[in-house]
Parts: sequence; structure tokens; C-alpha cells
Amino acid sequence: MSATEILEQIEQLPLDEQYKVAEKVWEKYGDFDDELTPEQIAELDCRAERALAHPERCRPLDDVVADIEKRFRATR
Repeated sequence: MSATEILEQIEQLPLDEQYKVAEKVWEKYGDFDDELTPEQIAELDCRAERALAHPERCRPLDDVVADIEKRFRATR
């Protein structure tokens, strides 16, 4: 069975079952502890400094999460 066939079958499952499959796959293959590179750390530090210096430019986390959920639902 190909990955495409498996994904097609997963898409036929109820949403709660799809989440269970995703969790199991993440538990087996998605949990790794790659360390950030110095460049990535520098970029994150820079972004944090900008956010702290200009909080008016930031968005509340709840708004960001709501947008992500809306985009995810739109693709379904």
C-alpha cells in the first residue's frame, strides 16, 4: 500500500480518528531533539527583541491560533 493510498484512507476517517492517527505518527516519527543552529538562535533573539520593542505590532496568540484553525478547516 502506498503512502498516497494510506492518506486517502485516513481522510475517510472521522476527524477525531484522524487526530489519533496523527498523534501516533508524531509519537513514532516526529519526536526529535534537533538543536537550533547559532543562526536560528540569533534570528529568534532578534525577533524577540523586535516584539518587545514594538508590542503594538504583535498579535495576541488566540488570534493567531484562530487564523490557523480557520485556514486548516478551509482546506478540508
